[in-house]
Amino acid sequence: MVDFSWKSGRGAGVFLHISSLPSEFGIGNIGGASARFFDYLEASGFSYWQICPLGPTGFGDSPYQTFSAFAGNPYFIDYSKLVERGWLADFDLNPLRSLSETSCDFGALYGILPRLLGVAYSRFLESSNLADRKSFENFKKKNAFWLDSYSLFAALKSLFGGVPWYNWAPEFRDFKSAKNCKLDEAADFIRNTVKFGQWVFFSQYAEFKAEAKKRGISIFGDLPIFLGHDSADVWANPELFELNKDGSARNVAGVAPDYFSAEGQLWGNPLYDWAGHKRDVYDFWRRRIKACLDMYDIIRLDHFRGFADYWSIPAKSNDARKGRWRLGPGIEFFDYLKKLFPHGKFVAEDLGILTRRAMDLRDKIKIPAMAVLQFAFGDSPENPYLPHNVRRDCVYYTGTHDNNTSCGWYAGASESVKDEFRRYFRASGDVPNWDMIHAVMMSCARLAIFPMQDIIGLGQDCRMNTPGKSYGNWQWRLTKAQLSDAERWNSPYLKDIAYLSGRISKQKK
Repeated sequence: MVDFSWKSGRGAGVFLHISSLPSEFGIGNIGGASARFFDYLEASGFSYWQICPLGPTGFGDSPYQTFSAFAGNPYFIDYSKLVERGWLADFDLNPLRSLSETSCDFGALYGILPRLLGVAYSRFLESSNLADRKSFENFKKKNAFWLDSYSLFAALKSLFGGVPWYNWAPEFRDFKSAKNCKLDEAADFIRNTVKFGQWVFFSQYAEFKAEAKKRGISIFGDLPIFLGHDSADVWANPELFELNKDGSARNVAGVAPDYFSAEGQLWGNPLYDWAGHKRDVYDFWRRRIKACLDMYDIIRLDHFRGFADYWSIPAKSNDARKGRWRLGPGIEFFDYLKKLFPHGKFVAEDLGILTRRAMDLRDKIKIPAMAVLQFAFGDSPENPYLPHNVRRDCVYYTGTHDNNTSCGWYAGASESVKDEFRRYFRASGDVPNWDMIHAVMMSCARLAIFPMQDIIGLGQDCRMNTPGKSYGNWQWRLTKAQLSDAERWNSPYLKDIAYLSGRISKQKK
């Protein structure tokens, strides 16, 4: 029997993406910025830190549409550490210091950081020591299976002005042909700079992960089921996706019409050729999940329902309603996963309307699920997301990155929902975020997670992402002052209710 249950105790954590961490460099990072947040987590009694995917982002800035399933985002490097190594000068960071501390300006970062990385790589070539050079060479050899294709992809993408790979010249559109083409000096420098950036990222991430382990903090990561069409993985492995010979998609992913959207959702990701993956003994998935387990202690499987059955839309159609249901890999895939990674910890993102097949798969493999308190009201006392109905083996949220903040949600709720909320919690509704945090903490759910915006009581303007909105997402950042105030005023209360709800031991309190 396949059994993915893993959590027996109780715990609590915070959802805050790396980009949202306070720093003086326009975006959060996995170096000094994260160290300060570890202090806050410890002071508040939290033992989990949930983040979004860490891959390199492109147009739209979504961490769920990245250029690689394996690469790290060089935006999250702590560039001050490159100053310490002598690969950058302190004044090189001044353009970053001029950026906003309250939001991410991804356009500005796109113009600054690749140049900085190029400068750092040039100085690395001039002045690095033997140990660093050996470390870099070993990294390139160990990760060649994805690093070679990704760095070539990035160099060619720059050469072609950023257009998607399936619009490149034919000899470069085909990966097997492209890898035999000789690059000019400028493109070759970009390729090697990309490799250098990945070495720096993963070197710093190893320190980040070691710090988390030392403090008893589990990193809760995310694995999007689908990959972006314009990604190195799809370009280098076209046989694993439903593509035409010219690289265009035959069918794309989306969501069938439901009560959230009468027209459904058209995502546009190319679909997997699951038969091809099976013939390859799921080798791509083996590599992908191993890479994620190396980075994270727990992995959220985004759009879990797609492993049971998925909505397939003809690529030529602009109407999600014209899709059809098709079978996913199902129990066979998870049986294979369990044999490969018997101690892997996974959570199923099972929000929204599930088909019977998806529910059966979730329950059969006993994988922990998700529940969101914001979805609990306006229905009936049987709503599965109400505190008295949630499953014990689940991760319970006030909201996620795709939700409004809890204060924003309550402010925009109907009067009938507000009335139900106040009656349910026997509360005034003046501080709905704290009513919700307390309820989730005290629930039977083994793991309670709160977006940082809910802990500090922020409104709708601090929402991280609005699904369906193509711009203005992923920009919110926590400020140093907000973090200091949260630790001073909120941490003692959070630690106390974590103790009272059995989510930390008396010794840790």
